Amino acid sequence: MTNQQKETITQMRSMGHSYTKIATLLGTSENTVKSFCRRNNLSGVGMVIANQAPGILCRQCGVLLTHTAGAKQKRFCSVKCRMTWWNAHPEALNRKALYPFTCAHCGAACESYGNKNRKYCSRACYGKSKAAP
Repeated sequence: MTNQQKETITQMRSMGHSYTKIATLLGTSENTVKSFCRRNNLSGVGMVIANQAPGILCRQCGVLLTHTAGAKQKRFCSVKCRMTWWNAHPEALNRKALYPFTCAHCGAACESYGNKNRKYCSRACYGKSKAAP
């Protein structure tokens, strides 16, 4: 394998191209390309692309995100950042299944998400209603 071919493989893998596409372009065996990539840490399913989409940052902390080729783009760098952001922005939730109801025990007006048959506003009200004769 020539140095030119090695450079081409490195560049194409950094852009997220598959082994098959690279092998077809260079006119070599797919296994030759795989072996070179494995020896030079260019292997892996969906090569991580760091520079393909500059400017995409974590919504919470602002860290530059690295994306995997062929996968859904990330919006957060970690689960902690994701949970912190969603807890701070409840208005951004797309809740379509809100059902109004009145608590059968205390009479409070409440909303239930996803359960249109809910009767009690809390476990405490449920427990008190079962304890009362």
